[in-house]
Amino acid sequence: MEIFLYGVRGSIPSPLSNEEYREKVISILRLAAKSEGKAFSSPDEWFDALPEPLNYVVGGNTTCVRILGSSGVELVVDLGTGARVLGEDLVRGTFGQGKGEASVFFTHTHWDHIHGIPFFKPLYIPGNKFTFYSPLEDLPERLKYQQEPRFFPIHFDHFGSERNFHRLQKGEILEIGGVKIEWLSLKHPGGSIAYKFTENGKSFIFATDAEYNGEDFPLIQEQKPFFKGAELLVLDAQYTLDESFQKFDWGHTSYTMAVNCASSWEVKKLALTHHEPAYSDEILAIILDDARTHAENLGAKDLSIVLAREGMKFELV
Repeated sequence: MEIFLYGVRGSIPSPLSNEEYREKVISILRLAAKSEGKAFSSPDEWFDALPEPLNYVVGGNTTCVRILGSSGVELVVDLGTGARVLGEDLVRGTFGQGKGEASVFFTHTHWDHIHGIPFFKPLYIPGNKFTFYSPLEDLPERLKYQQEPRFFPIHFDHFGSERNFHRLQKGEILEIGGVKIEWLSLKHPGGSIAYKFTENGKSFIFATDAEYNGEDFPLIQEQKPFFKGAELLVLDAQYTLDESFQKFDWGHTSYTMAVNCASSWEVKKLALTHHEPAYSDEILAIILDDARTHAENLGAKDLSIVLAREGMKFELV
């Protein structure tokens, strides 16, 4: 099973600013000047060795994840603005020929998780088939509402592809193309869903837009059977601890609590996601360092922590 991240920002798209870009380039040029020519004699190798966050951008697109099963089955979680880029990738293959088929799972329908639908090219191509999954009874109405003429010139019903809806029932477990899919309700205003994808005994869990705070330790233990031992957990970590106190009940988690959860659930790798749109790459790099230090202080020496970034790929084999 392969997992691809196409959007990792929360709340609203936040592209790299000119000021942030300038600061990155100047910092890189200063290091190049001290490289004794290595930056120019072997630029690829030198660039890859740059300190974070100079050798990457986190990205400004909102939530979209692709899961590719070993059988070739296409699974997607959320269609935030990252879906535009995903669509460009898919149409280079069978989806561009009108022969593609995918299952799309929605965590919820806040704008940053559905903004990309009108710009997702495979939906416009006749012959492609999509099944949309959610516990929401009115999911079709919600998606159509976003594309009423007042808000967008092309209505949801006018896509060329075939679109079907599957309402998830409590306790329902699916198997699609050899991948088992389970789901769990999360604490978030209006509700949100975590999805667990398991293939060949290895599990990937996507749990964005979830709030865990100091009052939720009983809930964290209650949910442990769902999360326990996952190879990869991509978890909401939008706030610092101080911010989480100021934004209580806003539906998001501090990176400190995200580490606490991952440690308690004994997951192997934690990817921090749903990044605050006001945070620069440099601030997010500091957050990553702090999260790793916190894990060490907890004694969670086996927990690997990374920062979710656009273009990231994980393989569970």
